[in-house]
Amino acid sequence: MGVEEEFLLVEPGTGRPKAVAGTVLQAAGRAAGSDLEAELQQQQLETNSRPCQSLDDLHRELRRCRAGAATAAGRAGARVAALGTSPVSVEPRPVRTSRYERMAEAFGLTAHEQLTCGCHVHVEVSSADEGVAVLDRAGPWLAVLLALSANSPFWQGLDSSYASFRYQVWGRWPGSGPTEPFGTAQAHRETVQQMVGTGTLLDTGMVSFNARLSERYPTIEVRISDVCLHADDAVLIAALVRALVETEARSWRDGRPVERPRTELLRLAAWRASRSGLDAALLSPVTGLPEQARIVVHMLLDHCRDALAEAGEADTVTELLTALLARGNGASFQRAAYRRSGRLSDVISAAVLVTESG
Repeated sequence: MGVEEEFLLVEPGTGRPKAVAGTVLQAAGRAAGSDLEAELQQQQLETNSRPCQSLDDLHRELRRCRAGAATAAGRAGARVAALGTSPVSVEPRPVRTSRYERMAEAFGLTAHEQLTCGCHVHVEVSSADEGVAVLDRAGPWLAVLLALSANSPFWQGLDSSYASFRYQVWGRWPGSGPTEPFGTAQAHRETVQQMVGTGTLLDTGMVSFNARLSERYPTIEVRISDVCLHADDAVLIAALVRALVETEARSWRDGRPVERPRTELLRLAAWRASRSGLDAALLSPVTGLPEQARIVVHMLLDHCRDALAEAGEADTVTELLTALLARGNGASFQRAAYRRSGRLSDVISAAVLVTESG
């Protein structure tokens, strides 16, 4: 498994997003070039972990990537913050590439305002057929990952009333969101080709489902999560994703049929998780009815328990989950920091300290 994390680049002190991605990448040098990448806007940066087998390895890798990003940002007079959106008002500045310029021309305000930071988890699969079988079965559980990772309550200087407003902003793209079951890898390929063939999307890279087959790697890429404030929480999300992939792959290998709600209900479940995170009811992946968030979270844990146990990760994941539920997700952290001082700049400063400490 591997993890991609997107971070805000901010000014020390003020917390205002700083458009220095190009300078940061130059400061990183060639040695770190494979770990740091530009994103859509110049006020953000992406890190890419190496493939990892164990959760301990992944934790070390995420800390290494975060430290490398912080060091490179510091050389450019900036800091890094693991925040899904900027709490303070910002005028995004796009990275000047031909593709991003075409996106800005084609999608207008959607592209212009798209300054959001997510966490993408890659898990290796043995074939495209296995990957599609997992996608078809995992959909009902993805909203739980969004609730756990929710870390974007503020937007343009205001409390959005959402735990993950990033998910709402990301949902403006025409290729985003949950999907119907595909059935076969061929059907998945044909669907992607048809979507691009409409001329609505520029290319296959804009097919940004909540979970998709990766174009670059032999993996499933789960993209629904906000970037996590704590590296521990990113490890937890990755562990749950890997266990979910293994659980659903086994179901496919055992010949069990796909049993899942309609896509309209999956959309509602993701909206509900985006709105309230862990602070109110979530929709049960089994019944589709409202349940206490903690009950639904533990339903996911129980669903994946066999895979976690066989990987020797059940105790670690339980500990990480218990810690997250006790302290709250990133949205809770941000709102608590704001209540203490009433200054959004303090929210960002507190997030920088957590991000750069690993």
